[in-house]
Amino acid sequence: MSNKDELPYDVTLMVRDSCLCLHVQRAARALARRFDEALRPIGLTSGQFSLLMSLNRPRPPSMGSVSSLLAMDRTTLTAALKPLERRGLVTVSVDGADRRSRLLSLTPEGRALLAAAVPVWQATHDAVEARLEGIGADALREALGALS
Repeated sequence: MSNKDELPYDVTLMVRDSCLCLHVQRAARALARRFDEALRPIGLTSGQFSLLMSLNRPRPPSMGSVSSLLAMDRTTLTAALKPLERRGLVTVSVDGADRRSRLLSLTPEGRALLAAAVPVWQATHDAVEARLEGIGADALREALGALS
């Protein structure tokens, strides 16, 4: 490797200290671990909780609307739905208005599990927000929204 191909270590430190992507990824992983631990006794991961919550609507949403809300491609959404379907928490049905489209619904078991999970989520969420005192959770949500 020639000298022109070497990257100075100070560049590595600069990226480590300033890279928004790195900082958001680290925070996302830490938050997911925290919520995963809290939701584990209920039998859900943080991702599954978010997915189930996204289905809690007056009418069954389409796969496209859920994948858009969760910023998830359809293939990933399909894979995430499979274990929830096997557990009887979610059903996937053909849309009568467009046979190419699929609608997602919570089953009664899925609604009950989601209802049991909300107090756990709320307590964990409150603890996370308390750590943001002085920063402001609303300001953080707004900033993250601007990036997404």
